[in-house]
Amino acid sequence: MQQSEAELRLRRLWDEHRHAAFPAADTSDPRLQELALYESWLGGVAEAALARDGRLTRVHRLMLEVREREGNQALWGAAGELGEPVRSYVARLLAIQEVLGSLPVED
Repeated sequence: MQQSEAELRLRRLWDEHRHAAFPAADTSDPRLQELALYESWLGGVAEAALARDGRLTRVHRLMLEVREREGNQALWGAAGELGEPVRSYVARLLAIQEVLGSLPVED
């Protein structure tokens, strides 16, 4: 089966992300803890979608829709306050979330 553009982009972004170090050594900051929780949640969805050849489960689609409605203000706020490299790290995670939101739902 040929991979869709969205699946290829997700795979590229996720591979890039997995090889990037977490942007801070001291994770006692609550803003970084929030970022780590988001990354863990998003990673589970990304890995599952890649295992399904670029398709989401209905549950994952719903989770992404809820997350989208809730917004990412806390993440952008943390990225702005903490500066680089956190800002680039958050931008990549949000790009992954955007690509995930464009994937089809499996039947």
